[in-house]
Amino acid sequence: MKKTLALLLTLVIALGLAACGGQKPAPDAINDTPSPVNITLWTYPVGNWGNATTVAGVIADFSRKYPNINLSVDFLSYSDGDDKIEDAIASKNTPDLVLEGPERLSANWGARGLMVDLSDLPFDRVQDSVLSACRSPEGAYYTYPICMTAHCMAINYDLFKAAGALQYIDTENHTWTTEGFISAVQALDAYGVSNIAAIYCGGQGGDQGTRALINNLYGGAFTTPEHDHYTVHTEPNIRALTLLRSLPGFQFDASMVGENEVEQFCRGELAMAFCWNAAIAINHTVNNPDLQFKIFPMAFPSPSGTPQLVGGIWGFGIFDNGDPAKIDAAKTFIRFITENNAQYTRAVQIANYWPVIRDIENIYVNDTLMTEYGAFMPFMGDYYQVTPGWAQARIAWWHMLQQIGTGTDISTATADFDVTANAAIGP
Repeated sequence: MKKTLALLLTLVIALGLAACGGQKPAPDAINDTPSPVNITLWTYPVGNWGNATTVAGVIADFSRKYPNINLSVDFLSYSDGDDKIEDAIASKNTPDLVLEGPERLSANWGARGLMVDLSDLPFDRVQDSVLSACRSPEGAYYTYPICMTAHCMAINYDLFKAAGALQYIDTENHTWTTEGFISAVQALDAYGVSNIAAIYCGGQGGDQGTRALINNLYGGAFTTPEHDHYTVHTEPNIRALTLLRSLPGFQFDASMVGENEVEQFCRGELAMAFCWNAAIAINHTVNNPDLQFKIFPMAFPSPSGTPQLVGGIWGFGIFDNGDPAKIDAAKTFIRFITENNAQYTRAVQIANYWPVIRDIENIYVNDTLMTEYGAFMPFMGDYYQVTPGWAQARIAWWHMLQQIGTGTDISTATADFDVTANAAIGP
């Protein structure tokens, strides 16, 4: 609430200053809305889209062009954002706009009939691979995608060097094989590192990291290519989980989620982190003056050294609140963000990710960090997060890891996961 009030105050000041200047709207800033409309945007912390000051600048620009659309913003966290959305659904007080990914906008709320089909918006410039992730089986689009990334992992470069473990890494391409990964862990153990890595499973936060690690180690998969069935109970995944439970310095930690793992890693308390990407790197390296070691991003290990990374896609969705004027105003905001190349580039850079529009390229010229992380984009694998029953599958995933961490037979735990997750798909 404090963030919302602060943002509204910022907008009032910005608009008041413009009014005091006596400036008239530019010819292209004519308001298309005949009467004032109040709409709300709830945004998950997608890069700096979770920063009130940064977002205030975007909203102020929108308000200058569309003064009859009053857009207020609230900021969600991944720890309780889903609960707030569900409470809003139950009380019939959902926001008009939400910034998140297809796994929530399309596979969850859209599949439940709560979202507006955005098919009348201009999707023709969006990359085909991204379109397929945003399109429902019935052909509706409940997500208008804005940006994407490939999630990766990271290592403590200084510690790896001291332990003689860098020899097992392709440092030029930031890749390694499963054999090299095992050898590196053994080298760290021999060097005396007691806390090498954590298989965090206190909740779903950052779970893309544990899934990517386990699926890549021996070429497993989380779902079928058709996204109609969950496939964790397979030999490659069972083999990967068996390996992780046996490695020295690895703990299945039910007290941690991805955010906690990142914090411990950046304090030097873990040798590697599985919850990592470009946005995290900016927040915890560029903006962290207390960092005491070099962080080196890595792809997840695989038998061949060529991984299939979990991709992230984020965009806007519109809850169907039954008010055509509000829906039109929300669509106007999406068009404002996406139809002008300069404005769109700004929106993507705020997220610290990469464009999904095919003719927008090279938006991070001379940015060494983003160029480095951009090298992971060709490794993006299947976007399986739109499989039906996704919300329940995520819960079943960390429950399964908790069971394995307490000694449950791995084959039994993975079989139970498939039963639970596939039951959520329905008939």
